[in-house]
Amino acid sequence: MTKIGYARVSTVDQDFEIQQQRLKAEGCVIVRAEKVSGASREGRTELSTIIEFLREGDELVVTRLDRLGRDTRDVLNIVHECEQRGAYVTVLDPHVSTRGEMGHVILTVLGMVAQMERRFIRERQREGIEKARAEGVYKGGKTRLDHALISRLHHDGQGVSAIAKAAGCSRMQVYRVLKNLAVNSR
Repeated sequence: MTKIGYARVSTVDQDFEIQQQRLKAEGCVIVRAEKVSGASREGRTELSTIIEFLREGDELVVTRLDRLGRDTRDVLNIVHECEQRGAYVTVLDPHVSTRGEMGHVILTVLGMVAQMERRFIRERQREGIEKARAEGVYKGGKTRLDHALISRLHHDGQGVSAIAKAAGCSRMQVYRVLKNLAVNSR
């Protein structure tokens, strides 16, 4: 049996070092990490790699349920895929494992709460933005990526991987920026 840890943060300016340390302290032999949104499975290559290599008796460990996913159906699908491989899923905070039947029930409820919380956050954010716009103080979200740098490197003939490394982002983000630049330049 191998304990495999999965750490995730949503944006490039966040750090997953604390998650990684906690997973290692919990006995995870392998810890994979990525900077990508948990709203869907899209672009979560590290998680896909872990699931692909899980063997009978292995354990996928995350610090909190929202690190695994923010949608109840998505979380339950991940748990199901792990179980199809004979592996277990353990969430450290609060401590829940799929080794027992009660763990499934608790994970389902926690997944529903996480999804509901995400909706509440988006609703409060939208309300705040509408209020700020009405007051004339909304300036939009801060740009996290240097679009000019990405454009320049692309025009200089750099590949997507090299651009992503230079800009400190994922290849998926580079593709999105380049697509938006192409659409806006028409």
